[in-house]
Amino acid sequence: MSAATPPAVAPPRAVDAVEAGQRVEELLDRLTTIGDHEVGAAAEDLVRVLMDFYGAGLARIVDRLSTPADRGTGNGPLAALLDDELVSSLLALHDLHPEGIGTRIARALDSVRDPVEVVGFDEETGILRLRSSSEAGDGGGCGCPSTGAATLRSVEDALACFVPEVNQVEMESSTTDREPPLLQIAARPPAGTSVAGRAVEAKAP
Repeated sequence: MSAATPPAVAPPRAVDAVEAGQRVEELLDRLTTIGDHEVGAAAEDLVRVLMDFYGAGLARIVDRLSTPADRGTGNGPLAALLDDELVSSLLALHDLHPEGIGTRIARALDSVRDPVEVVGFDEETGILRLRSSSEAGDGGGCGCPSTGAATLRSVEDALACFVPEVNQVEMESSTTDREPPLLQIAARPPAGTSVAGRAVEAKAP
């Protein structure tokens, strides 16, 4: 008799950093609303201890992967991991990401389908102002509200992984800062001159 074939094991579900963070917050809020403050405080302490533990391990991994010769060039094993959303989110969460905020914002926006450009970022408030480049006539979008909302959601999801320092995203129209076209008004021609082939006669007051 042949040996029984073991059942197929389903591949592990991919971990989403944003969903995981939201799930942790939901569980902590649920424990807090139960009414037992000691249980809620103990749960928060548990999460804090686990984050410190895994953060210390990540710090050692980053230190091992970042050789002195690669730190100034942006090459090496660690640089190959920075495009991964989960790895980047963990490094940024524990303040271990080697790239600055501006570089990480650009990396996040590169992963968004609709092109957007940075107007400004306030580090104190965490507000990032963007402008949709697709409205500038490059054919990247229809300009309808549903498209703008979808673009904003995709931008927020990408920033949550790469740049958790961003607390709010404000999307500006590409025409916000444009000056209105100047209307040129020609002076009235003097009496006796012709306009379009017709003589202009001076009228007595």
